[in-house]
Amino acid sequence: MNFGFFHLATHVFSVRMINMKVAVLGCGRWASFNAWYQSNILKNDTLMYGRADSEHYQGLSKTRKNAYLKLPKAVKFTDNLKKALDFADHIIIAISAQGMKELSEEISTFDPTGKFFILCMKGIIDDTGERLSEVLAKHIDTKSNKIVAWVGPGHAQELSAGKPNVMLIASEDQIAAAHIRNAFKSKLIRFYESDDLIGAEIGAAAKNVLGIIAGLLDGAELSSLKGALMARGVYEVAKLIVAMGGNHLTAYGISHLGDFEATLFSQNSHNRRLAKCFTRVSTIMTLRKVFQPARRSICWLKNIMLRCRFQGYAIKSCTKAKTTKKD
Repeated sequence: MNFGFFHLATHVFSVRMINMKVAVLGCGRWASFNAWYQSNILKNDTLMYGRADSEHYQGLSKTRKNAYLKLPKAVKFTDNLKKALDFADHIIIAISAQGMKELSEEISTFDPTGKFFILCMKGIIDDTGERLSEVLAKHIDTKSNKIVAWVGPGHAQELSAGKPNVMLIASEDQIAAAHIRNAFKSKLIRFYESDDLIGAEIGAAAKNVLGIIAGLLDGAELSSLKGALMARGVYEVAKLIVAMGGNHLTAYGISHLGDFEATLFSQNSHNRRLAKCFTRVSTIMTLRKVFQPARRSICWLKNIMLRCRFQGYAIKSCTKAKTTKKD
């Protein structure tokens, strides 16, 4: 793709491009929503990639449905990563955050050029505290490829049922952000754009930590403290974003505060439900049986604290907490 021409075209035209080719890497909840959205709502030519041994890939490719939605017949499948990368200039990545390093390494072997990589995922890498875009940027040419984050409130089952929402497209390249916003907008999702990629990624990851705390409060029948949690939590996340080089105002936008309803209150919030269950079971093993995504959700708090340590910043809500064996 000629990015010089595209930068000019994006300024001139605000209408959405139609009949694009889009590849979705991943077969989980958000990946399936992205494939559904691209094909069913935007009418784009859509290809899903998954590992051949993945249960999600095997299930979706055979039945075209999961617990959240049913995929249109037009969605195609492949377990060949090179084929997926060659298929489209717009590559949506929606996988578990801890799989980002391995996938990025695989992508680098094909030396992609002229691609928009849209990270529709949230999290921080376990052992390094890196943001997801930082990981991908290490493995691709960021001059010929553009990296964009798609974050904000929404649940796959609600969006696919036609309930509208507002989300955020963030990138250090404002032209890339504007292009994706225009290309992906619809009556179902209204997009805003931001050039604060740091703030958007950290805010999106940190709100899941607050979702865990909200669930603990619900389980302990202390939901009245959620107001204090939101007020203090946003303030501390804003300080962390600044310490990392971002804009504190991003914490008060769609990627963080704007996502609180979906994370701190919704019955569909995995993090809130997990933590609420935690208050009612005796061991982590029992918890994992009760709620499958336990390991991933428990990682959120550890990862945020790791990043804070790297930045020399302490989140008081977490570091001042005291627990006992009984707690």
